[in-house]
Amino acid sequence: MPAENLTRVEAQERKAIVETESYVIGLDLTTGDEVFRSTSTVTFSATAGASTFIDAITRTAHSVTLNGVELDASAVADGTRIQLDNLAEQNVLTVVADHEYTNSGEGLHRFVDPVDGEVYLYSQFEVPDSRRVFAVFEQPDLKATFQFTVTAPASWVVVSNAPVDNRTENGDAATTVFAATKRISSYITAIIAGPYQSVHSELTSSDGRTIPLGIFARASLFEHLDADYIFDITRKGFEYFESKFGVAYPFEKYDQLFVPEFNAGAMENAGAVTFTEVYIFRSKVTDAVKERRVVTILHELAHMWFGDLVTMKWWNDLWLNESFAEWASTIATAEATEWTEAWTTFQAMEKSWAYRQDQLPSTHPVVATINDLEDVQVNFDGITYAKGGSVLKQLVAWVGQDAFFAGVGRYFDKHAWGNTELSDLLHELEQTSGRQLGDWSKLWLETSGVNTLRPELTVDESGVITSFAVLQSAHPDYPTIRPHRMAVGFYELVDGALTRTHRLELDVDGTRTEVPELIGMPRPALVLLNDDDLAYAKIRLDEDSLAVAIEHLAKIENPLARSLVWGSAWDSTRDAETAPRDYVRLVLGNIASETESTTVRTTLTQLLTVARLYVDPAARPGTIAEIGDALWSLAQSAEAGSDSQFQFVKFFANVASTPSHVETLAGLRDGSITLPGVEIDTDLEWELLEGLAINGAASRADIDAALARDNTSNGQQAAARAAAALPGVDDKRAAFDSLVASDELPNVIVRMTAMGYTHVNDPANLEPLVAPYFDALREVWSSRTHAIAEYIVLGLYPAPLASSELVEATNAWLEANSDAPPALRRLVTENLAGVERALAAQDRDRT
Repeated sequence: MPAENLTRVEAQERKAIVETESYVIGLDLTTGDEVFRSTSTVTFSATAGASTFIDAITRTAHSVTLNGVELDASAVADGTRIQLDNLAEQNVLTVVADHEYTNSGEGLHRFVDPVDGEVYLYSQFEVPDSRRVFAVFEQPDLKATFQFTVTAPASWVVVSNAPVDNRTENGDAATTVFAATKRISSYITAIIAGPYQSVHSELTSSDGRTIPLGIFARASLFEHLDADYIFDITRKGFEYFESKFGVAYPFEKYDQLFVPEFNAGAMENAGAVTFTEVYIFRSKVTDAVKERRVVTILHELAHMWFGDLVTMKWWNDLWLNESFAEWASTIATAEATEWTEAWTTFQAMEKSWAYRQDQLPSTHPVVATINDLEDVQVNFDGITYAKGGSVLKQLVAWVGQDAFFAGVGRYFDKHAWGNTELSDLLHELEQTSGRQLGDWSKLWLETSGVNTLRPELTVDESGVITSFAVLQSAHPDYPTIRPHRMAVGFYELVDGALTRTHRLELDVDGTRTEVPELIGMPRPALVLLNDDDLAYAKIRLDEDSLAVAIEHLAKIENPLARSLVWGSAWDSTRDAETAPRDYVRLVLGNIASETESTTVRTTLTQLLTVARLYVDPAARPGTIAEIGDALWSLAQSAEAGSDSQFQFVKFFANVASTPSHVETLAGLRDGSITLPGVEIDTDLEWELLEGLAINGAASRADIDAALARDNTSNGQQAAARAAAALPGVDDKRAAFDSLVASDELPNVIVRMTAMGYTHVNDPANLEPLVAPYFDALREVWSSRTHAIAEYIVLGLYPAPLASSELVEATNAWLEANSDAPPALRRLVTENLAGVERALAAQDRDRT
């Protein structure tokens, strides 16, 4: 990996020399299972006489021709870069090379479908991996046109960013020639090829153009594709964004392709968006997953304007892409689809992610310092996405939604097909809103950390408020006190429900903000800061409000208000202010009536974290058993067929720990126990089997038998996770060695194996693998691609041990490896921070 890095300084120096015009790229995908032939012709201007390099990660560079002169490929190409000397003012470079297919989800990924043996390819180029497919100046501010010609088996479909110009067949092969794209960055180009099946439609853009729509999936999954619904959401997104931005969709077509073994949720390739196959539902899924698919569809569509039409100059403004798409997709989901509580989902999931990330020692400003590619690859995190989206939500509340959209539209018009920095966007927003945003940017985008807001109030003997203030604090390492646009909500019990009776919106600034408007009002049952979730801040409840929330949380009518209270309780538990055992009681006492699927999923996930990491280890087995009993009881009493019932069963399988739990799982799996409303479909059966596995009640033979019945990509992933969840020392060692001692497994199997490896109720059998984990880190980081290395560094860390001994071992590695790559040290430091937080929570639980 180090030889493949690119620094910002190198990119700036190259930009000062080079301006790209066009790429003409020919790919031959008929040359075998390991490599493909790539012919890249790059036209660019340069400073005459200067030298630079072009990126190309190759197995073999066959020829390099610059301005008609063939260079010695063995001398100028090192497998990562090609040196270019004595450039002319106008240059034409042609590189012919063999590049390798990958199984890591980076570059051109190759997958063989176990169902029918068919081969499927897709590209994933963000951040720096178009160089794995063609010779390219791999940086976002060197935009160009791209014209692809692809030779592939005649039975394949080939899709790229632009429409097809022509296709000719020659025996068993066919050559597809695509039109040239507009000027775009290389990381959003794409090639998808294989016997994909598809369905097509069209829509009319706001400028009157007909935009062809396509949805693609593997043949063995195509029957499960609900294309009509996806087209419906896509049309709603087009109408919403074109109306709000005032700028028509900028590309000629819009294809959405569901591809195998995808690392992320989706990727915003211009006009050819790729999605994880998780969003093709072959079995029942939660409403949370259904809603997340809608948000993801709209997130990628928003990128067509913000990121693709207008692109950041360098990766320090990656947040401009991701934060905007996060905010825009959420507001579009809430206002243009049936998922009207999308902001509740955003609070429950995205903000909890942001708050967690912002309290790690590796936290960084929204506008991050990105010195090189390794920096950016670990920055696809809760700051870049969720905090940035949260801050934008607050900015919209401050400047006004209409002014914000107007400024964004001006930004798109002014900078179409170009590259920008943060100041370019802020300038347009200042023009449309009349507000000065320089101070706001410094405080919110250029500093780190999350503030905490608490109410302070006094009342007289009759219960009337005599003083009210909002107190703001910050972590001493990140002491910035920020302005917040927020609301205070008063809630009273009315006919058995906690209902908002008063709301005051105000600006909070400084460590103490007096709120005289609330003086003289009766003290309500519940005071809720940041009502409607406008601000980015952790909130605390006063003592009386906390008591009411614990007793009546389920009675809060508004889903977003409930989510804020859930979030406050979780933050307080993570910060060791609330005893973990109290959080367990809060969740088990109130989760039954929660209506929002993502809130249920997020809260139950946090509940299991508390049980396995935060409670006193002496109380851990009893707490886990208590939660398992409660979840099975909740599943039995929930409305038959409801989303909550489904989630209770899934989480019960995850946390099962007693002989009674094992008996129940086995009965559900073999049909001797039934639960009205619950169908044990293929994916749920795998979850039940994994629950048996963590208890030692399933064997490798059982897992192999299940895989024989479901020998699909999904089945292989589930089998890998279940096998890694087997609890024996030898089982854990086998899982560990399969990832560390071999580099043959594809990305999704690596990820699922790591997830199963740390799925334990009793973590003792991970102890023998602490030393081997640290011994392997440097070699893994230097020899694997970024995606695989990150899965291993994070996924095999024995966090479930949550012990002082693990803290000591982690600190020892950090002290002994001060010269390790910063990105690797960051991941290890984040692992350590999680264990240190768990130990603080355990201490609180003992008091």
